[in-house]
Amino acid sequence: MTRSAHRTRRMLQVAGVSAAALLTLSACSSTATSSDQGSSSASKLSGTITVFAAASLEESFEVLGKTFEKQHPGTKVTFNFGGSDSLAAGITGGAPADVFAAASTKTMAIVTDKGDAAGTPATFVRNRLEIATLPGNPDRISSLKDLTRPGLKVVLCDRTVPCGAAAEKALAAGGLKLTPVSYEQDVKSALTKVELKEADAAVVYRTDVRAAGDKVEGVEFPESAEAVNDYPIARLKNAPNPETAKAFIALVRSAEGQKVLSGAGFLKP
Repeated sequence: MTRSAHRTRRMLQVAGVSAAALLTLSACSSTATSSDQGSSSASKLSGTITVFAAASLEESFEVLGKTFEKQHPGTKVTFNFGGSDSLAAGITGGAPADVFAAASTKTMAIVTDKGDAAGTPATFVRNRLEIATLPGNPDRISSLKDLTRPGLKVVLCDRTVPCGAAAEKALAAGGLKLTPVSYEQDVKSALTKVELKEADAAVVYRTDVRAAGDKVEGVEFPESAEAVNDYPIARLKNAPNPETAKAFIALVRSAEGQKVLSGAGFLKP
């Protein structure tokens, strides 16, 4: 091979190495840009989201809402807590909301059947019932059957809301019939009746008994295992702030969110 040929071959090799190096740098630059855009996108979350959530989620979601706002300065999370059936009716009726967290798959179906949810709802926690009695349990209530005693003032959630439907299922599992002094529109209203000593007992969620602290005393009963509720969450189709809504749902389902919910007494999905 001539000296000229050697020189030509070496020049081609150097050119090839340089081209490869340029491609590598370009790829790294592209990856870094993509990563930066992702971080930038996450940091650009802003504005307010409205979360419609079952009343039993109030304490946990208030904590998660504050956590979210700290993680994403410039955002605000507002809540509408209540009976899941009423919330679902509001959503299908056109009430502006970004996220719906229901206390049962049945009430979530009201929204999904109307096509008002974006994507498939995900179950993020479960919950079971407990009897809330007056502090010290003066009526010596130790079972679901005890609630059928004459003269005992018992409150249940309305049958149309998840806690009421679950209570009916638990009573059926025990072969029991119970006529309450009132049916309440959500679990917090039922619990308040006991806290105010307007009722001797109420069938509510264990999470609500825990949240009430020393205002009530909880009594577990085996029939509650037959009426465990799944809690689904979904972003709504017409969410005014969809990206921030997705990020809030991600927090709820994250390890950090699950720790808060487990601490409140919710069961893992």
